[in-house]
Amino acid sequence: MQLMWADEAGQLYDAPDWQVVGRSAFWYYPWQAYGRWIPLPEGSTLFHLPGRRPIGIDPQGRIRPYPKGWAVAAFVAPAHTQLALSAYGKNPGAPTLPLYAYTAVGWKDGRFWVPAVRIDPLPRQDASQFHPPAIARGVQTLRKRFPHNRLVQHLMDNCVERYCCPAARNFALGRWEAPLPTSPACNAACIGCISLQEPHESPIPSAQERLSFLPTPEEIAEIAIYHLEHAPLPIVSFGQGCEGEPLLAWRIIEKAVQLIRQKTAKGILNLNTNGAWPAVIERLARAGIDSFRISLNSAQPEWYERYYRPRNYSFAMVKESMQRLVRLGKWVSINYFTLPGFTDQPAEYAALQQLIQDTGLHMIQWRNFNIDPDWYIERMGFDREAFEGPLGVRFLLDDLKRRFPHLTYGYFNPTGPFIRRHLGKTVLSLPLQSPTTPQTSL
Repeated sequence: MQLMWADEAGQLYDAPDWQVVGRSAFWYYPWQAYGRWIPLPEGSTLFHLPGRRPIGIDPQGRIRPYPKGWAVAAFVAPAHTQLALSAYGKNPGAPTLPLYAYTAVGWKDGRFWVPAVRIDPLPRQDASQFHPPAIARGVQTLRKRFPHNRLVQHLMDNCVERYCCPAARNFALGRWEAPLPTSPACNAACIGCISLQEPHESPIPSAQERLSFLPTPEEIAEIAIYHLEHAPLPIVSFGQGCEGEPLLAWRIIEKAVQLIRQKTAKGILNLNTNGAWPAVIERLARAGIDSFRISLNSAQPEWYERYYRPRNYSFAMVKESMQRLVRLGKWVSINYFTLPGFTDQPAEYAALQQLIQDTGLHMIQWRNFNIDPDWYIERMGFDREAFEGPLGVRFLLDDLKRRFPHLTYGYFNPTGPFIRRHLGKTVLSLPLQSPTTPQTSL
């Protein structure tokens, strides 16, 4: 597998006498060590990385910097999990990379290859599924049908037309999972937040602007009911990249869920959340939300809280939310930010196993961590001397399945038939018992 490099203009070249190397945080390994390389998936993007010299294996078999050019990385298409980062040496003064995932890439047999696995077989965000004229027609249809709905305007103006959000485009196309951004505020200050980077502490801009208003329950319900009634395998999801934490708008969500379920029993109501407040989580579960996806960068409290910088909650509370949801018969996933070299640390793997055992969670969505790995390592205060050599992400994928056969792997929130089949019963709204008042003022 040949090394790739780029010139100042971003033109890509292969280095026929050099072999590509993969990176796992502090460590560099020959490409064969990662076990599985696949042709670059359709819909992936290639980057050149200014100020970063590519590292490869020279003709004498030594791992060292390539003598010219910049490193190259791949941002692999949705539904794929990377096994190795792009390998490079960072020059002094190199700019911080924007919020993407930077996968190693090599050249062989006339094509690009990446160390990755397809973690979800569903084509819901494959590039081949999006036909621009059809998307444009869908946008026009939704604008006409909901001329006064601010949430539709936000999704069409920003998410579809400005950011090409796959979930929003699927909503415009009338299928699968539709986004329901709800909250402009958040109770965490994540180092790698994609919708709010504070200029005084971050050298990079946000990937997208955050929702600027609170939609009403009626605005939410209006488009959710329409999607659930008309889309194949429908899901509607609170908690999107263009908003803060939906739990801060829990009263609005609770009312919206009630309005939705008064009109339709179809589809799945899903909440993507940080899982901060167990009492609120339980109340929303009892109101009728069927599945919950809780985001984690780490299963270790120290590293979790150092990244999320939570306000008025803790990792212990997130764990309690998962436990309550499983007891209530709800589907529980974790959105697990995967960074080779950290995620596959022995201590992190042990903590993940303990979390699964303690909560009974059902699914791991293995998401590539969209962040400059050097910036993340520095901000988190990782110490190479305190870390062990990584186990390998592919080892985790195989070994964890052996230890926990019930676990589902994926990238997308699952559909209703899948959840009902794997929980062994129909997902139903639970009766609201005596009201539970959250301890946190919202």
